[in-house]
Amino acid sequence: MDLTHLQEHYHELLDYLRKDGYTESYVRRIQENVRWILKNEKHKTWQTYVDAYHDRACNTESKLYKKNLRQAFGAIQQFDLYGEFPNRKAKNSFIKKGAYHQLIPEFKEVIDHYKSSPDVGELKEKYIKGNVSAASCFFLAMQAQGIERLSEIDEDNVLAFFLDDEGNVSKSSGYKKSIAAVLKIAADKGKEECKAILAFLPQIRPRRKNIQFLRPDEVQSVRETISDENSSLTFRDKAIGRLLFFTGMRACDIAGMKLSSIDWDAEEINISQQKTGQPLTLPLTVAIGNSIYDYLVYERPESDDDHLFLSSLYPHYPLDPGTIWHPAVKIYNEAGIRQADGDRKGTHLFRHNVATSLLGSGIPRPVISQTLGQEDPASLNPYLHADLVNLKKCSLSIEGFPVSEEVFSS
Repeated sequence: MDLTHLQEHYHELLDYLRKDGYTESYVRRIQENVRWILKNEKHKTWQTYVDAYHDRACNTESKLYKKNLRQAFGAIQQFDLYGEFPNRKAKNSFIKKGAYHQLIPEFKEVIDHYKSSPDVGELKEKYIKGNVSAASCFFLAMQAQGIERLSEIDEDNVLAFFLDDEGNVSKSSGYKKSIAAVLKIAADKGKEECKAILAFLPQIRPRRKNIQFLRPDEVQSVRETISDENSSLTFRDKAIGRLLFFTGMRACDIAGMKLSSIDWDAEEINISQQKTGQPLTLPLTVAIGNSIYDYLVYERPESDDDHLFLSSLYPHYPLDPGTIWHPAVKIYNEAGIRQADGDRKGTHLFRHNVATSLLGSGIPRPVISQTLGQEDPASLNPYLHADLVNLKKCSLSIEGFPVSEEVFSS
């Protein structure tokens, strides 16, 4: 490794970090690791910064320490090799994560056959990624069993992946289909071993997923909470909460909203959906509009960034989709609902509630799909399972069946 550039210019990296508001502990961590690299490189045979990182981290088992090291070495590498300063918006890809990157070449080749096949070109990106992820985890599990070639994988190895210690199926039918899709492409391209592995895949019956939903009393508690002026919720929490509760917008779409997404004159919300790329127009109701206005006037930090919702901490970057989860949890906690272990608290509950409320009100399914920005009408099927209003209409009397009275009295 040639570290001449780092030796001569690393002080510029430190100066940038201080000026951009990074904590002194982070700056000190970068400085300490730069000095460690420069001090030890003459006595080592490093070829890359990854080699240096592994050498630095080899004597610790602390996950937090290793994570901090990866961040530091990634920032140093980006500066030294590419002249790039750290950017809070961009994730550090210093060491690639995921099962695929841990696979041996022969297993990777099966995945690569699938990714490069014209047969998958018409699939949505999320389906391709899902299939690749499932197959990569499958092969990584084979490696964990000591297998290093496709020809070594037998039925017992495959069943060990799909069954738990008690012999019960631990993977879904969809998971199996994802693995099969990858193996089939490779088999069609001449990987004969993949045909045998396909035959070893067990039959798994599709299972209907139980989806949690908000009960009527919980819906009322949420409604009161996001309208309570004396609650501990911030203006941003309330604005996000009302968007979730009244529109059913996805968290990623709320995080991606721009100032220009709000058309005050037309009283509309106009976005391009992150998941589908399709435009979506929703009504800007009084409740939502007032809540967004309060946030803009009284709480939103001054920034040149045109995203609607910004971090409250300097340098006020846009919210990530994952951070929309936090206002949702604050609303549940403030409302005093969903506090038991196992209770779901995510943002999707609000989306589910909008769908079931519209279904219960007799709104046609195409209208609901359009409101939620769904391309596939079948996406509404899970919500039908919680449409208790209309499901009760399908109930059948049991008067004609010979059921003894003891059944009802026990």
